[in-house]
Amino acid sequence: MYNRNYLYINGENQKRIKNLHILVGGCGLGSVIAECALRLGFENICIIDGDKVELSNLNRQNYIRTDIGKFKVESLKERLLQINQDARIEAITEFLTKENITGYLDKGFDVAINTIDFTSDIPFLFDEICCGANIPVLHPLNLGWGGGVIVIDQHSRKLTELQTDYRGFELCMAQHILKELMQIESVPDYLPSIIEEYTRIKKPGVSPPQLSVGSFLIASICTTLMYDLCLKKNVKTFPEIYFETV
Repeated sequence: MYNRNYLYINGENQKRIKNLHILVGGCGLGSVIAECALRLGFENICIIDGDKVELSNLNRQNYIRTDIGKFKVESLKERLLQINQDARIEAITEFLTKENITGYLDKGFDVAINTIDFTSDIPFLFDEICCGANIPVLHPLNLGWGGGVIVIDQHSRKLTELQTDYRGFELCMAQHILKELMQIESVPDYLPSIIEEYTRIKKPGVSPPQLSVGSFLIASICTTLMYDLCLKKNVKTFPEIYFETV
């Protein structure tokens, strides 16, 4: 099904990405990333999340109305297999916890996507375990009309340098991305005011506003980065960022 990838991806590289083992931790934003990756040719994908689909997810995540109330990983696995029935999709219907995370991450993954909600220290522990196993981690952040991705590996600096408290960490990441964009004088007009307003109104437990545009831009960045990592190309790591906007 990947014959239209020709000119961009040769046969040898198509085989290489087919056999890359990807872990997607969290199937909100991760649901869009997983489909983009599969459509490029990544066929070994493990998705893990204990959450169920809600109506509020539909503006930016890869689900439809009939998925509401179902486990995200089950709906996502069904959708991915409808795209490519030969893909090897492992779906784990559980939240990652301190008790189970080591067992789930110790499966020989080549790259991991960390889209776990910052409602606990688990996203930090996810990074720590992956980096200890030499698994690079992609951290995406939906910023509405744009999206940013931060790469963490065993040689890079760690996100805990920004803030060790998980509470409000998405905002901390957004502020870091804005700072990096200011250094290269490439700040989109909307971003400073959005971050300022969210800083003013944010409440505990309330997620930042997100748009479908950011989700699809992030999926493109992450899929490209996984392709580059598979081909052993150099990628920027934290504190540097990847960012795209319309």
